[in-house]
Amino acid sequence: MTKKAFEYKRIEPVETLKKMLDSAVSKVGDQVLYKYRDKKDIKEVTYKEFQYTTFCLGTGLASLGLASEHVACTGENSYPWICVYLTMMQATGVFVPIDKELPLDDVINIANDSDSKAIFYASKFEEDFKANKERFNNIKYFIGFDREEDEGEFLSFNKLIEKGKKLLESGDKTFTDMETDHYGLKLLVYTSGTTGNPKGVMLSEHNLVSSVYYGLQVSQPETMELAVLPLHHTYEAVPGILVGIHHHSTTCINSKLTMVLKNIQEFKPDYLYLVPAFVELFYKKIWAAARESGKDKALKFLIKFSNALMKFGIDKRRELFKSIIDSFGGNLKTIICGGAPVRAELGYFFDSIGIYLMNGYGITECSPLVAVNNRNYNDCTTVGFPLPCLELKFDNINDDGIGEICVKGDVVMMGYYKQPEKTEEALKDGWFYTGDYGRLDKAGRLVITGRKKNIIVLNNGKNVYPEEIEDYIGSIDYIKEVVVYALLDEHGQQDRLCAEIYLDSDIIKDNKDPKLKAKLKADIDEKCKELPRYKQINEVVIRDTEFEKTTSNKIRRNKVGPNAGK
Repeated sequence: MTKKAFEYKRIEPVETLKKMLDSAVSKVGDQVLYKYRDKKDIKEVTYKEFQYTTFCLGTGLASLGLASEHVACTGENSYPWICVYLTMMQATGVFVPIDKELPLDDVINIANDSDSKAIFYASKFEEDFKANKERFNNIKYFIGFDREEDEGEFLSFNKLIEKGKKLLESGDKTFTDMETDHYGLKLLVYTSGTTGNPKGVMLSEHNLVSSVYYGLQVSQPETMELAVLPLHHTYEAVPGILVGIHHHSTTCINSKLTMVLKNIQEFKPDYLYLVPAFVELFYKKIWAAARESGKDKALKFLIKFSNALMKFGIDKRRELFKSIIDSFGGNLKTIICGGAPVRAELGYFFDSIGIYLMNGYGITECSPLVAVNNRNYNDCTTVGFPLPCLELKFDNINDDGIGEICVKGDVVMMGYYKQPEKTEEALKDGWFYTGDYGRLDKAGRLVITGRKKNIIVLNNGKNVYPEEIEDYIGSIDYIKEVVVYALLDEHGQQDRLCAEIYLDSDIIKDNKDPKLKAKLKADIDEKCKELPRYKQINEVVIRDTEFEKTTSNKIRRNKVGPNAGK
């Protein structure tokens, strides 16, 4: 039975973010929008209650002259963080999310570079901000989520809301009557790339509503999300938070990464946005538990049996794999994976047990969504169908039909903040040059092959995308992390490939075993045997520690191999 051609779904148009929230309140105002843990209790906030809180906070900010300014925010995922975010999305000002994991100097540099006039912060920053307040060039107010009292320029978040509430109830409409500039700067996000200094990506309200509207035309989530990824990332902030509002979902807030599995079991979400590192962890935990209980062969048999039934249109996955699904709360139906390529093997596995793993592709400069799979047309070897508002082209196409992905359309950024030279490098005649390489398949889905910066050009002229080989090697169960790079010959040319490996200590107890390296090389050779000769691994390095990573959990490749530190 052949599938019909993919059709984009009709979605209610989005004019502005304020109207999007208005529409949701008018339709599902008494439905729970957010759930979160407050000490020992689970708090629930309806759409109507949340909107009113943003009106109060916005009115309080307007009374300080801040609703039309650049306002920064840093801290762990929390309900107050989201309140600030959605308040500023309805204001005439600009929201500047800052990664809570950055060193203090970087936080200060971003606050200064972004021209922020106020910064909301979690309690962990209290002492540092007080001790370094003079280093913040433009900040007039430091607003603490956990502060109980105001103290000079250090204000209490709750008191600001109370102040705004009194003004609102007395008839102050300064905030609620604000009309945003649809094509002006709305969200200023500083990237955390694996190399180079962060750049301030300028996104307009038009960029954001386009990502919501056109993204939902391609793929629709379920009804309840657990917000796991950091809110300062556009991946969670837009496809997660904003899409959730327009889709009328409930979002449960995960405050700490150490609490993910516990919160999945407690909140019982039916969909998650994750990066591949989480999916890999889940996958390996499932198989480790199966091996430990002696049920790994039975699990492999059940997968084959279930897939055979699926060919006859019989879907028993949720019954056959109930114990695994119950370990994820019992309701999980969909995982949308982005941020980096996910191994196709993981997609096949999760689909086989009744949890759709849908790979997508995005980049901050595209608000962030470019393409995503749909559960009815899911193919994890691709990142899915491009948004219908976009044009794609491929630059410098090689003999394999692969070129640099260039994007033009409604989600493409305005540019980099105060960096016209960087903007001109990335944006050419409206086309954003992503730095990622790929192609379209016959169905029109986007296939990612690797990063432009990561391409290895061997001395025989062959191009190698290390991510492709890492995909094969990463499927070995006792390998936790892998980076493939080129070793140099005596003339400084790249002539052979090396795989640097960090092993899973839960499986390999002694990485000094003299036989281990030979076994590892043999297993790698077996996994990569289908690849052409020039893509074969020549040498293997076993490392004692995990690779250094960015705050978004991406390996810093410039810290690995012969070019480390250059």
